[in-house]
Amino acid sequence: MVLWVILLCTLVSSLLGGLYVLGVFRRQRPNEPPLDKGTIPWLGYLVEFRKDSSEFLKRMQRKHGDVFTVLIGGYYFTFVMDPFCFGTIVKESRSKLDFRTNAAQLVVRVFGYKGTEATQSIVHASSTKHLMGDGLTALTQATMESFRKLLLFSLSSGEKRVWQEENLFHYCYNIVFRAGYLALYGTEPPRGAGNKEKAEEQDRLHSNQLFQEFRKYDRLFPRLAFALLPPRDKREAERLKRHFWNMLSVTKVWQKDNISGWISDQDQLLAENGVPEYMRDRFMFMLLWASQGNTGPTAFWLLLYLLKNPEGLKAVRDEVDKVSRESGQEVKAGSPPVTITRDMLNQTPLLDSALEETLRLVAAPMLVRAVLEDTCLRTSSGTEFTIRKGDRVALFPHISVQMNPEIHEEPHKFKYDRFVNPDGTRKDFYRNGKKLKFVNMPWGAGVSTCPGRFFATAEMKLFVFLMLSHFDLELVNEEEEIPGIDISRWGFGTMQPVRDVRFRYRPRF
Repeated sequence: MVLWVILLCTLVSSLLGGLYVLGVFRRQRPNEPPLDKGTIPWLGYLVEFRKDSSEFLKRMQRKHGDVFTVLIGGYYFTFVMDPFCFGTIVKESRSKLDFRTNAAQLVVRVFGYKGTEATQSIVHASSTKHLMGDGLTALTQATMESFRKLLLFSLSSGEKRVWQEENLFHYCYNIVFRAGYLALYGTEPPRGAGNKEKAEEQDRLHSNQLFQEFRKYDRLFPRLAFALLPPRDKREAERLKRHFWNMLSVTKVWQKDNISGWISDQDQLLAENGVPEYMRDRFMFMLLWASQGNTGPTAFWLLLYLLKNPEGLKAVRDEVDKVSRESGQEVKAGSPPVTITRDMLNQTPLLDSALEETLRLVAAPMLVRAVLEDTCLRTSSGTEFTIRKGDRVALFPHISVQMNPEIHEEPHKFKYDRFVNPDGTRKDFYRNGKKLKFVNMPWGAGVSTCPGRFFATAEMKLFVFLMLSHFDLELVNEEEEIPGIDISRWGFGTMQPVRDVRFRYRPRF
């Protein structure tokens, strides 16, 4: 009899524990945001959220208002859609809202890298040193040299002005990825005197092979991040991880010439902090995706929007031509390819605005913080909410700010000069008569702001500057519609198109 009582109590305890884990007993407390658990225990709204995050959040906002809590895959996420609350959240101390918890879990899953306490400070210090200020000037020069190898080397061969056709997304992603990779991870050393050309050809061949494998992994990335890969794709993802751990191993990287300080410094500091070599190989793979996973797709969207907007294309091209002339490098028949400096990139307010407008339309990161203790949040309407310890708080600026018609007039339309005043200064934006601090958040915000944003911006601007300076560009089909976006990539930076677009180019002179 006693045994049966023990077994029954154990069964009931297990059942109650399981129901608790599934979220059956969760109830909205006083002052907490509206709670919506969906109809499926534990999963909640996972399927709907993964199917189309944007539409799901819009529906929840219409139903519950600007702050609401939903159950997604065993976690309770409080989404904050009021842009005037963003500053409070991104500035909150790590003791209350911690962004590292989710980031660390994702990094282990998709790159196999398990960070240490020192990793974050190493990345921050190295990025501040090499991706900003004087370090950025040197890296911009190295990236310019990479574009010379990949994009401009054929201009001096005397080829006639013949149109060449390519797929625009593949072309932009390929060239920008490879230029960034060579600038960061180094170049093939010449083997003996007079072999510089052979070394450059090896750089072109090797970087292209690496890009092909990177694209395979890139296509799997969204489902891998959510642990939703079927067995076959999971095996392929593991194969690709091992491939990149090998190709980007610190042993191979240190055999290159012209390794960037950003790469070399981080590896040395990790080694000094006792991180084993195999884990540093994985760190190298993580840095590659972090630095090159979004720049190529963004460059594609920027060029496509300009090609669909003749006024914007002419205005931006006139601007880059003017900057080139003022630097003494007018692009004309018989002239050498222009060498773009960081100082020249700082003189392009229209190009800056067109790039920022592109990011407003296609960059859709989701900013997530783990709630380590109950946290009070006050909205712009004066309502106070308590966000519960153990939950996640999330911002999705693409909906709440970037595509908000109360902030950006005609938000679905590309306006190349949206962010610049006629005098070249940056434009301010308002909502309900109150000036906004956060009007476009492609790089995140607060302590989790992307440390490589200045280099990424320089890389994309270099590419577009060179394309507009040296080539005539046009769509094969002038009536080509802007392709839809791949909604599986919501929350992971720049979105990608569901199909490619044919374009053609030829030397301008």
